[in-house]
Amino acid sequence: MQINNSGAGPSLRESFERIRSRFRDPEFLNCRGLGNEVPFFVYAYDAARELEVRELTDALVRDSLEGRLPCNVVCRDLWDVLLKICEEEDVIDDMADLERDEGPDELLSAVQEIATPEAFVGAMDFSPHERGRDVLLITGVGKVYPFVRAHAVMEAAQQLFEDIPVVLMYPGVFDGRSLRLFGRLQDGNYYRAFSLI
Repeated sequence: MQINNSGAGPSLRESFERIRSRFRDPEFLNCRGLGNEVPFFVYAYDAARELEVRELTDALVRDSLEGRLPCNVVCRDLWDVLLKICEEEDVIDDMADLERDEGPDELLSAVQEIATPEAFVGAMDFSPHERGRDVLLITGVGKVYPFVRAHAVMEAAQQLFEDIPVVLMYPGVFDGRSLRLFGRLQDGNYYRAFSLI
């Protein structure tokens, strides 16, 4: 679903009100009604609205922290996760030199060797998860492209986060089968997620 204000779909604020409703729903929080599927969801939005989406997402997290939502919204920005992985591997200071000396393709390859989808998922974990209360919100998809692809992170997350709802905030298009980043770049197939709204 692609969100716009052209009259063809709900406005961004209306969409976030629907997200709030989902985050208040015990069926959603307890991962019920999914037919044994992992509780993974995608909220696809127009990438041109990124700054507004960030602001509205921050408000969701704030409302969770201040008790205005009955759930604990844990937000993980993939860019921050990438930086954490690179810092832990002690390579962050060498990245500019590598790109300058070897080129962007070599930098990409070197980063992808250490910042695997599994490394992202491990860095995002906050176990133990509390079913019926915790929601993982993944943001920053556009910021980490092409270092990691959203579908690869979602695939890797299936084992670790099968007990709580996981929501991917996606700047692009999700048609229930495939992801197109920014509405243009084929980001891979992912069949196990549901559209959030």
